[in-house]
Amino acid sequence: MRYELYYWPTIQGRGEFVRLALEETGADYVDVARRSGKRGVAAMMKFIEGGRSARPPFAPPFLKAGKLVIGQTANILLYLGGRLGLAPRDEAGRLWVHQLQLTITDLVVLIHDTHHPITGYLYYEEQRAAAKLATKYFWRHRLPKFLRYFERVLANSGGPYLIGRKLTYADLSLFQIVEGLRYAFPKRMKRFERKVPRVVALHDRVARRPRIAAYLASPRRIAFSQWGIYRYFKELDR
Repeated sequence: MRYELYYWPTIQGRGEFVRLALEETGADYVDVARRSGKRGVAAMMKFIEGGRSARPPFAPPFLKAGKLVIGQTANILLYLGGRLGLAPRDEAGRLWVHQLQLTITDLVVLIHDTHHPITGYLYYEEQRAAAKLATKYFWRHRLPKFLRYFERVLANSGGPYLIGRKLTYADLSLFQIVEGLRYAFPKRMKRFERKVPRVVALHDRVARRPRIAAYLASPRRIAFSQWGIYRYFKELDR
């Protein structure tokens, strides 16, 4: 099957978690909005706004797989996991990986809210004071709680990955969390990483996987920027 991924063409964002799963498995897919002209962003917006589906997605990312249209990052990965060999076959295992992904989804919201804690409709400069306060408590309380949780999961898994010896889409997503935090908070992450050595080792292990390494070095990997989930502001990285 050839998958069609619909997401914004200039940012990694939430669509990147899906891209990593597709790239790791060598899946046949097209990143629709990165096409030119009417076949690109216009096609994505027409799909959302044009009433082409009885079960329309709320917003990107969404995935078209045959006649299925699947929205929400964790939902897309739940669907792809079993089909691409990135999730266990048994129900308990699938739900466990999905649970890990939903926890990562919660963390993604908190990361975004460090620089836009009031609303995404205001510029960062209009909520700078609130962003400084949100970032302070993010690093003091929220991020340690999340990453130490994943540290415990890795310690108990009996293998190099979150569920043991087998890579899952949750491992790829946790890799992306570390990548993004290193971009947005290079100084803070350098100090913090020693507290979560298993998470860092997982990141490095994923980065060395042949297809992921090739993807990261290719033009298909969109560079981090001041748009999307991860944004660098010097005054927040102290």
